[in-house]
Amino acid sequence: MATKANNPDPADTPQDAVTGEEISSTTVPPSTPSTNQSNESARNAFSELLSPAKKSAKHHESPPKPRAPPALTTFSGRAGLGAYTAAPESFPASRVISYDENFVTINDLYPKSSIHLLLLPRRPDKQLLHPFEALQDPKFLASIQQEVKKLRLLVAKELQRRFGKYSTKEQERENAMEKTLNETEEVDEATLPSGRDWTKDVISGVHTHPSMAHLHIHVLSRDGHSECMRHRKHYNSFATDFLVDVEDFPLTAVDAKRRRKAGFLNDDLVCWRCGRNFGNKFVKLKHHLEGEFEEWKAE
Repeated sequence: MATKANNPDPADTPQDAVTGEEISSTTVPPSTPSTNQSNESARNAFSELLSPAKKSAKHHESPPKPRAPPALTTFSGRAGLGAYTAAPESFPASRVISYDENFVTINDLYPKSSIHLLLLPRRPDKQLLHPFEALQDPKFLASIQQEVKKLRLLVAKELQRRFGKYSTKEQERENAMEKTLNETEEVDEATLPSGRDWTKDVISGVHTHPSMAHLHIHVLSRDGHSECMRHRKHYNSFATDFLVDVEDFPLTAVDAKRRRKAGFLNDDLVCWRCGRNFGNKFVKLKHHLEGEFEEWKAE
């Protein structure tokens, strides 16, 4: 008989940034892992498109063996993210972007922006700690910060791929490059327009009150454009100090972020781009964000 991992009631509380429905349906139960799938194959179209060139897969004398999931454990509700760290090879490439012995990176099942990734550490002694506690470990924190920097660049590259054709700055650079190539065989990058810095459109961090039991770090585009952005708390969980950047750690014992773990979700709704205050009128904000999204793409 299968036993369940520690799993509090999935019903959402006032401090949760997600709904009870999202909590209870977070996980697809892991299937039997493939015995011949290596880390090299744990990639999807998202990561492949960001590769500088198509290369043949590297062959290792001893390919890493997939980690088998605990045979008698299922993951559900708030413990749902544990399934990904236990057996990432059991999930499709559309869900698990990459994994190694230390981290698993997934596409959020309920993305709150155009691109929304979760970084899941696999260390057993850190997985079930509150992020404020887990990230006090200097060595562990450094590894998280390094991985988050990589993912921020990955998201920035994907934003450029998806939306570069709409961006005025990107098109200015592309046109200048095309003109230069028509006149000469070499391009001096210093003479071209700088283009758009997509890294400025990426945010990352942990929530002051995580809704899921397993440690996870959000890395996402800041646009807030998603069908899954349906509630005031969804928006404010990424538009207020409810989201704490990993670069702000370690926190001091008297840091204000430690004292205020609740309340952010009920703050006024303020547009991330223009600063307009919508009070508690989420529907109006949502409509406004549609227009902001188009203008943001065109920057």
